[in-house]
Amino acid sequence: MAKALTGLAAKAPGLIKGVVDYSTPKLNTFWHYARVELAPPTPTDIPKITSGLQSLVKSAKTGKWKQVPVKDAWLNTLITAEIAFWFFVGECIGKGSIVGYKV
Repeated sequence: MAKALTGLAAKAPGLIKGVVDYSTPKLNTFWHYARVELAPPTPTDIPKITSGLQSLVKSAKTGKWKQVPVKDAWLNTLITAEIAFWFFVGECIGKGSIVGYKV
């Protein structure tokens, strides 16, 4: 047992260096996208948001949504399901239980 711990202690610096070398580029990529995607909208983004909403309403009125390819429709369905899933998970976390509120 002591021999195994000694061997593990001898390998630990190399293992830690390997983990750091492997994870550093991935973490840098994660932090880059986290800063970009999770930032709140700036005042310059508001015109783009309003034009996007107007085009969404226009496409709903004209029936353009009927011309969506199956691949895009399936992707939109999965995104909607993911949003609903995270909403319900957040509700369960907020309630502190799966069913009902503690009154």
